[in-house]
Amino acid sequence: MGQQHGTNVAIPVGDVELDGILAIPPDASGVVVFAHGSGSSRHSPRNNFVAEVLRDRGLGTLLFDLLTEREDEVRENRFDVPLLTDRLVAATRWLSDLADAHNLPVGYFGASTGAAAALRAAARDPEGVAAVVSRGGRVDMATDALAAVDVPTLFIVGGADTQVLDLNREASDQLTCEKELHVVDGAGHLFEGPGELEEVADVAADWFEATLA
Repeated sequence: MGQQHGTNVAIPVGDVELDGILAIPPDASGVVVFAHGSGSSRHSPRNNFVAEVLRDRGLGTLLFDLLTEREDEVRENRFDVPLLTDRLVAATRWLSDLADAHNLPVGYFGASTGAAAALRAAARDPEGVAAVVSRGGRVDMATDALAAVDVPTLFIVGGADTQVLDLNREASDQLTCEKELHVVDGAGHLFEGPGELEEVADVAADWFEATLA
């Protein structure tokens, strides 16, 4: 699984600070901000693996905690998509103010509930984001925002993750932007089989390379 790589950062949001790991390669073509799923964090081995592949392709990455440790102890907060969306938008604005990232296009990589936050953030701030990739996304939690999403959006879902696949098909049908649904044959929700997470990372990297360039 992926190694942590980058600089530890503290992102001020309202009256809290969110911990993150920022890595921007020289001559980066864009930066991908990760919105993890419930119960996960900037240390997510799956997201770190994907981030490593993106960096190998010349993209910057920001993995950060959407909640503080204390907030994460309250289970309801993990499913408070409006709160997670606010945090993602605020972190994106913080990122765009950094000298290293100032003129770089931003993409979102959202997993599970984080995908709902990514879609809502893209709908709310279309100037701030250039592309979205959802991995096993709970896109049903962003239904009322889908019509306002105007950036290229890729849904990646496991073929054996049947309930989430149905939700993603329905959501994809509602999008009016450039979109694609990529099914990883036989994969479950966590993409734990041989080569499955590698396929997720490669497909996501291809998408970001094409849309953030």
